[in-house]
Amino acid sequence: MPNYYFKEIWTPLKLFRISFFRDDEDRVWIKFGTKPRRLLRRQAEDKSGGEAV
Repeated sequence: MPNYYFKEIWTPLKLFRISFFRDDEDRVWIKFGTKPRRLLRRQAEDKSGGEAV
């Protein structure tokens, strides 16, 4: 399992227990309440599954 370093991004949604984090590779993660963090959006090349032309 890779090690990530996160920095929390403050938003007003923090009041509703929705937190955003930025990792060391500049990707954004989201956390709802006590659930684990998950990647908010994948890169475009990950979605297509092929090479970018």
